[in-house]
Amino acid sequence: MSKHYGIVVIGGGPGGYVAAIRAAQLGFRTAVVEKENLGGICLNWGCIPTKSLLKNAEVLDLVSNHAGDFGIKVEGVSFDFDKIIKRSRDVSNRIVKGVEYLIKKNKIDHIKGFGRFKSGKELEILDSDGKLTGSITADNFIIATGARPKTIPSVPVDHENIITSTGAMTLSKQPKDMIVIGAGAIGVEFAYFYNVLGTKVTLVEMLGNMLPIEDKEVSQTLERNFKKRGIEVITGAVVKNAEIQKTGVKVTIEKTGEMQVLKAEKVLNAIGVTGNVENIGLEKIGVEVEKNYIKVNKNNYSTNVPGIYAVGDVIGPPWLAHVASAEAIHCVEKIKGLNSPLVNYSNIPGCTFCQPQVASIGLTEEKARAEGYELKIGKFPFSASGKSTALGEREGFVKLIFDAEYGELLGAHIIGSEATEMIAEVGLAKSMEATFESIVKTVHAHPTLSEAIMEAAANAYGEAIHI
Repeated sequence: MSKHYGIVVIGGGPGGYVAAIRAAQLGFRTAVVEKENLGGICLNWGCIPTKSLLKNAEVLDLVSNHAGDFGIKVEGVSFDFDKIIKRSRDVSNRIVKGVEYLIKKNKIDHIKGFGRFKSGKELEILDSDGKLTGSITADNFIIATGARPKTIPSVPVDHENIITSTGAMTLSKQPKDMIVIGAGAIGVEFAYFYNVLGTKVTLVEMLGNMLPIEDKEVSQTLERNFKKRGIEVITGAVVKNAEIQKTGVKVTIEKTGEMQVLKAEKVLNAIGVTGNVENIGLEKIGVEVEKNYIKVNKNNYSTNVPGIYAVGDVIGPPWLAHVASAEAIHCVEKIKGLNSPLVNYSNIPGCTFCQPQVASIGLTEEKARAEGYELKIGKFPFSASGKSTALGEREGFVKLIFDAEYGELLGAHIIGSEATEMIAEVGLAKSMEATFESIVKTVHAHPTLSEAIMEAAANAYGEAIHI
């Protein structure tokens, strides 16, 4: 193996394969180096298979607890845990095959193996045993090696009793009880999934709210919902240690100066991720790394070494697949010399796919006030929506935050059954610097959930019709 390329992408996730496809579209001779399946964590062990699991939980919850609301009688509801897990793997495999097809369609070389820099222009390829199988050269390299679950010594992951998100979606047996450490999106989604299946779930978060980066009203609403479901939510608690015992795991936490002991069959460590920067030769070629993330210039995602670029989770937060893809496209277009607009990090949607779903974009109320804005805030509850009532999904609300001086949309926060779909409208509006008036005067179809966005905008200025 000894070929020369215009662009070689290291890593086949949403940053990597997207970079490779865009590079091929722009005429570069392109290769993507990936030691496992294409699609990365997102398609294989993250975004896609987890959404499959969450849909299973949503259907089970609807049939078990709400069928009677629709006049439908259902008796003897049960589920097959193995089939639920198998379905998520089948969904993942189907999407991965789609990515493989796209790589072939765009005439991109897929090099199966682990890439390690020999120099700034040459990459060694190693097999699964670490044996050198060849090398390739390129004018430009894009590092898109992603991230993996972060672990800490006090919570020793053994992948059997103390697991990460990967293990949580491939368990051979449903656990009787589970402690989830970390109430970010990953922890919250798995807490919801296992709770609906009947596992006793305890959710522990170090900060003061679930989903701590979300608007407080949204977090508090979701916490009430989770507690109503029977999930024990403990916020403001520090995990001191986790000890594997014969009968499960003992977790010691500290809250307001007092120690508390929790016990469960399984513990899910969901405290975050860390960049995959090890063993790829970054030290050898002098690429600058800080706190396990590659430092880049976000004007073009170049590192401090000419011809070496990096995108996605390996360069740090926000750790989102759609951010990695956006960075990848911008990076490749800059290498080509195109006038590509910068990725606008103030306009990135965040989504959590439990039920009710949570989605947001832009500033929270707290951050907007801290930045000195005078605000106009509009809210519209789904309990006042005709479509939500018809669907039997009346929980939650839309909250829009406007700059009082100019009427510009600063942030949007939605909690409700289809929040993750609805956020796209607000993202487009914000990217075009929409004001409250442009949202209110856009005629929304009736009856739809999206009317709640229009009504929330109107409410900020005292013009809402239906509340």
